[in-house]
Amino acid sequence: MKRICFLLISLCFVPSLFAQTLFTYGNIPVDKAEFLRAYNKNKVAVANKEKSLREYLDLYTRFKLKVRAAMDQRLDTMQQLQYDLQNFRSQVDESYMNNEKALGQLVDEAFERSQKDIHVVHFYIEINAGMSLADTLNAWKAIKEVQEKLRSGNVDYEEMAASITKKYVPVKQSDLGFITVFSLPYEYENLLYGLKIGETCSPFRSSKGLHVLKVIEERKSAGKWRIAQILFAFPPGDHATYLIALQSKADSVYTLLQQGQDFSDVAKQVSNDKLTYMSGGEMPEFGTGKFDYLFEKEVFKLSGDGEISKPFVSPYGIHIVKRLKRTPIPTEKDANYLYELKQKVLHDPRINGAKERFVKEIMSKVMYKKNTKLTDADLYRYADSVAHLDPDNTIRNFPINDKIVLIFEKGTAKGIDWLNFVRSYTNNTELYHGEKNAALFDKFISTSVLEYYKKHLEEYSTDFRYQMEEFKEGNMLFEIMEKKIWGNASTDSAGLMKQYNEHKKNYLWAASASVILFNAASMNKANETIRLLKNGKPWKKIVEEANNTLQADSGRYEISQLPLSAGVKAVPGLITDPVVNPADGTASFIKIEKIYEEGLQRNFEEARGLVINDYQNILEEKWIDELKKKYPVKINELVFQSLLK
Repeated sequence: MKRICFLLISLCFVPSLFAQTLFTYGNIPVDKAEFLRAYNKNKVAVANKEKSLREYLDLYTRFKLKVRAAMDQRLDTMQQLQYDLQNFRSQVDESYMNNEKALGQLVDEAFERSQKDIHVVHFYIEINAGMSLADTLNAWKAIKEVQEKLRSGNVDYEEMAASITKKYVPVKQSDLGFITVFSLPYEYENLLYGLKIGETCSPFRSSKGLHVLKVIEERKSAGKWRIAQILFAFPPGDHATYLIALQSKADSVYTLLQQGQDFSDVAKQVSNDKLTYMSGGEMPEFGTGKFDYLFEKEVFKLSGDGEISKPFVSPYGIHIVKRLKRTPIPTEKDANYLYELKQKVLHDPRINGAKERFVKEIMSKVMYKKNTKLTDADLYRYADSVAHLDPDNTIRNFPINDKIVLIFEKGTAKGIDWLNFVRSYTNNTELYHGEKNAALFDKFISTSVLEYYKKHLEEYSTDFRYQMEEFKEGNMLFEIMEKKIWGNASTDSAGLMKQYNEHKKNYLWAASASVILFNAASMNKANETIRLLKNGKPWKKIVEEANNTLQADSGRYEISQLPLSAGVKAVPGLITDPVVNPADGTASFIKIEKIYEEGLQRNFEEARGLVINDYQNILEEKWIDELKKKYPVKINELVFQSLLK
């Protein structure tokens, strides 16, 4: 009786286990969760859910069959595919090595702070180990007086710094201009974003001295800017000596620009900015706090793209700036912007707190334990010795080398790992700050836990495992399609010609045109080319004389493929308006030479791309039929119906 009851119970569980299998190919099951994960990643709004799911199910079964074929051919063992997989892993694994909640909080904080810029003045008093006790006390008295005067409303910052300097020790004052998130070290940023307009922070000490910061104004974020500049740099020495001559030169250049001279060409000819003159003066995109305050102040006055500033002076010389593009900081949590902020957070010291919390979280997951048989004395005995070894020397055969120091679920860290860590860390001047052995060992534990977790990420992160599987399968799919379909179709000349001859009616031209496509180095060059074309100069001659600032090619295209503005009719002789590529400033346009009516036959070469595509589809369908015979596909209709609920 007991055996019968057990059998009945077991049979009750079988349908529920099988119920999650959506389909099988051969004897390989694919569960509902896997399918939904793929479907939802590519999901779009649909009117007929069942139709959409069935179409995607067909695509997904075909995908799994092709990947299975790749596995049968052991393509996953190809050296290049294994290298690609490892390279991809190294690109994405770091994004799984954080406390997601803490990271999310830091990203949200960065987003809120990015919405405004803060204008800051800074007072600083240097303190060093060689100062006497009296001077150190005077430094504290001085910085406290700075704070008191600022809080009492004193705004003559230079006079205030000078008067306190006379009483105590040198006080340095500077206007930092506007700052925003990531402009300053995180501890300073936290102070400033906690102050209101007009408020002064309490004095605080850094490794180099004493500081006081005051917020004097705020503004909405200035956004991101792309500009080009022409710089007349001050030679070394007294700037005043050269100012008049440089100002005269800058004024002359500004006049030429106002008369229509191309900014990029002029920058290449006269700008002293060695980093940008070859690119026409164009600078990398930047935001608040990137450059000197006086420079940013003048740049941010430009109100429209294409506007050129009058010459202005900064500590580096005289500038003429052209605004290329301003991009406002998103005020809503745009996915692309949040991703950008996340990457900045991950590479900023502010992430360290979140990393420490993450280490504590994963210690239990990796089943970390310290080998209690090793005493601290055993661990630290050789640490000082290896810390002073030359980096090129190997660590000697210390007795601790082979002893287990840390234990994980599926691995260990040994004494030699600990000693190698000590040597590497203490020889890194950016990291090492004289920590004692106990602190170094804590860092070794954190580092070892993180390294073990990263090495075994697939075991701890389902999302990471799926991402790696998707990349691996995608790579194998590409490889098997190249071997079985794409390569064969494009090289089978007889098969292509047969496809063309048997289906000529499928390869007719729609309404089309012979056109010349032009790509000019700048808008000015494009306009000059259009003027010459309208005057009747042959396009090939124009290109020959353009000194590589113009490229052109001819071809035949369907009218629907041409970049025509709404309402513009394609006619012989039409030259389209140039379109500027914002990435590099190049400008492209076309000239229509001849119009052809629809329905004309394409010759084989004109139809080659279309013929290859059709022939590939034929080969693929034949291959899929073969795979379905080898691995019959069976859909579990009950599970499919559950997808519709």
